[in-house]
Amino acid sequence: MHAVNRRDFLKAAGAGLGLAALARLAPAAGTGANGKPNFLIIMADDLASYELGCYGGKNVATPHIDRLAAEGLRFTHAFASEAMCVPIRSSLYTGLYPARHGACRNHAASKPDTRSVPHYLRPLGYRVGLAGKVHVRPKEVYPFDAVPGFEPNCTAPTANYTLDGIRDFMTRGPGQPFCLFVCSTLPHAPWTVGDASKFPPEKLLLPPIWMDTPKTRQAFAKYCAEVAALDTQVGDVVRTMEEAGLKDKTVLIFLGEQGSQFPSAKWTLFAPGVRSAAIVRWPGRTKAGATTDAIVQYEDILPTLIDLAGGPAEKGLDGLSFAAVLTGAKADFREFAFGIHNNWPEGRPYPIRSIRSNKYKLILNLMPDSDYHEKHIMDIDREDYWKSWIEAAAQDPRAAGPLRRFLKRPAVQLYDVEKDPWELENLADRPDLAAVRRDLEDRLRAWMQQQGDPGAALDVETAERPAAKKKQNKAPAA
Repeated sequence: MHAVNRRDFLKAAGAGLGLAALARLAPAAGTGANGKPNFLIIMADDLASYELGCYGGKNVATPHIDRLAAEGLRFTHAFASEAMCVPIRSSLYTGLYPARHGACRNHAASKPDTRSVPHYLRPLGYRVGLAGKVHVRPKEVYPFDAVPGFEPNCTAPTANYTLDGIRDFMTRGPGQPFCLFVCSTLPHAPWTVGDASKFPPEKLLLPPIWMDTPKTRQAFAKYCAEVAALDTQVGDVVRTMEEAGLKDKTVLIFLGEQGSQFPSAKWTLFAPGVRSAAIVRWPGRTKAGATTDAIVQYEDILPTLIDLAGGPAEKGLDGLSFAAVLTGAKADFREFAFGIHNNWPEGRPYPIRSIRSNKYKLILNLMPDSDYHEKHIMDIDREDYWKSWIEAAAQDPRAAGPLRRFLKRPAVQLYDVEKDPWELENLADRPDLAAVRRDLEDRLRAWMQQQGDPGAALDVETAERPAAKKKQNKAPAA
């Protein structure tokens, strides 16, 4: 296999047009101080994008987020490269994939020489702040201005918030553009916020990757209540910005982060884990109510902010600017989305890598002889639904498919994601798709080589935040 340098690799992965290509647009539209737009990025925490009304959800009314989609551009193929909080937030802020910024396991620190949003946007004249959940370190790598008012602890039983802090940050310097991240802790577990009584468990539509048990439905009702609470919070943040007279001067981005903390979502590279809600409203630039199938990843957001702020393209980043997608000047972007998963310290080591086009997705499970184990779902199990899966599987083995799929995985999984968006039918052994499998695996391993990713050697037990002991809710042999 030939070596791939970063410049050639990123050029092959897809490229966007820069701000120079946008110069034909009216310069006053969508800009604020000094002709530069403000940036307001609102980020959820463990949001299943398929529960939003604008993404086809039927369980929860989300009028405020749906309004953003009606007024902006909704991405149907936005992907997290790792479906856990610390790695993907680090990627969002640095423009680097997890193997390069160093926080490639949950709760890990980024490499000390890494730069992030404040380092790039402050020299361009921006003040850069963050309210709510931080979950990245060290401070030297992520020197955001701390903005008060939102709950920083994602496992807190409440998510109370006030709007004075973000209002002050957005309005304190009318001659200076701002970049503000408002990072919610909803709908992250423990699912204690909102009114679950509004979501009768028996009426909820469950995804086909779950076992249907009463305990699962009860837990999901609590999750839906937090999604509804998130929507209210998003509406309040947007209203605060608009009442300050900043709507037409601000690029507003809504992000879902990774998927929910249910099996085969967060902590995996399956679609419900890595597929993310992403909506951009840029008045005068994005077409209202538009959708795009362009493949983008969280690593692309920082380069896009730099581009829209008038900065030069940063050659050392993994991400690319998708500014031209926002304006409709470009329909396609990346050819592939890449994924990395290192399971420790959230369970025993279980390294996974993936690559996805608009047609096919390939997953490599680098330790297929091991059973998958995730401590929050299988050991802690606050809602007791995992235990209900085990009991139901023992009573009816025919219904145990979702449990087996979660625990026992083959070395290679190949899915036709156009026909099978939930990734239920593994096509890896189909002879007629052998060339597709080989091509995707070659490309994935080339990406790993370009990233300096040794594979399974990245996912090893360390003294840092050990996994929970295997003490309860053990699954039967699958």
